[in-house]
Amino acid sequence: MTALSPLETAAQSALATVTDPLTGQNWVASRRLQSLRVENGTAHVAIDLGYPARSQWADYTARVRQALLQVEGIRDVVVSWSTRVQTHAASRGQALLPGARNVVAVASGKGGVGKSTTAVNLALALAAEGARVGMLDADIYGPSQPLMLGLSGKPPSPDGKTITPPINHGIQMMSMGLLVENQAPTIWRGPMASQAFDQLLRLTNWGQTPEEGGEPLDYLIVDMPPGTGDIHLSISQRAPLTAAVIVTTPQDIALLDARKGLQMFEKVSVPVLGVVENMAVFHCPNCGHDTHIFGEDGGKRMAEECGVPLLGSMPLDMAIRVQADSGRPTMVSDPDGRVGSLYKAMARRLAASLSMLPKDYSSKMPGVAVEPKP
Repeated sequence: MTALSPLETAAQSALATVTDPLTGQNWVASRRLQSLRVENGTAHVAIDLGYPARSQWADYTARVRQALLQVEGIRDVVVSWSTRVQTHAASRGQALLPGARNVVAVASGKGGVGKSTTAVNLALALAAEGARVGMLDADIYGPSQPLMLGLSGKPPSPDGKTITPPINHGIQMMSMGLLVENQAPTIWRGPMASQAFDQLLRLTNWGQTPEEGGEPLDYLIVDMPPGTGDIHLSISQRAPLTAAVIVTTPQDIALLDARKGLQMFEKVSVPVLGVVENMAVFHCPNCGHDTHIFGEDGGKRMAEECGVPLLGSMPLDMAIRVQADSGRPTMVSDPDGRVGSLYKAMARRLAASLSMLPKDYSSKMPGVAVEPKP
């Protein structure tokens, strides 16, 4: 920014007292303040957030106005917001995707916890908050994203080698389910499935690369297969993952497997942004009573024990299932409803946590060496 006048300096000091509710930092110290000028008693402020939060701009504006209107000489405040998502390096030796700034895995230790439903609604919530988002269905054996996003048919290939991902509800998506005819089962051994994932990841034209004159995706969400077996380890090591999110239910058996999933990412030095507790509570539509069918606060305890944030707790709600099965997930069918608001809050926490990671933490990651037996 250019040199500030005394009044603008006072305004900047006042703005430095306003804390971002998701990062805990003020926008001056974190260098998110792009410009500040005061003309005829009106303060004009431009702030560039490091995470998408379009739905919060009105609240953030109110915070800025409250602080700046305390400065003598300022009678009005005009705030403009923008979002600039930073590209983060992956683990050592991993080539970044030219079409995606960040690759985030959504995983679970076991099936049946609502991981895929959570992944698609998180992706849609990030898009609703202003990000460019893609979805990669990494479940080679049981792909479900085509159904949930209402997509079918083989995607086109502009050159016979790469694939153009179809778009619906504002996000790109690629899945083995789009390439297998008549919902035929994929009967492959682990190495074949890992190779198929690698091709889906790297041969898909995600976003629009800088070479094409456009911008890459801010986030590529990877819906991981359930479990922690060989294929999961292969995907975690071969994909340029920026970070991961663990989905679980409060049930003890699910938490046991979820911990294994979290530890798997720790083993390959992929930061875990937090835990999502799914099916946390059932609200009876008839009597209004809340029942914790799968246990209470299990995801919260797991997050505390593992030293990661609890990104959110989602209810056991039949509408979530019905909407996903119809090809119009909650973030499409009812984005401003109670559940949709929970997904958006979760997505903002995820993105804010990711924005605070070092831009390049690959140098801190240990190398993996295999030595022959003596």
